[in-house]
Amino acid sequence: MDRAVFVFPTTDMALWAEEIAGEEGIPAELVPAPPGSEALCDLALETFPDQADRLVPALEAEGVVFSRWQAASSPSS
Repeated sequence: MDRAVFVFPTTDMALWAEEIAGEEGIPAELVPAPPGSEALCDLALETFPDQADRLVPALEAEGVVFSRWQAASSPSS
């Protein structure tokens, strides 16, 4: 399943992002930060890829510091 995952430098930022998503009506869920994401806190916010274009400007407008995490592509066999 495709997903858009955002990671944060602090737990407060992750919780704030979840609150903003809820206020904007964007379906999102706090999940453990993905291994290898180099997140500075243990939480990430996950949403559907088609919702990421709505979430990014909402987070930026509120001053939330975040990075969008991309899973490394696995080599094809």
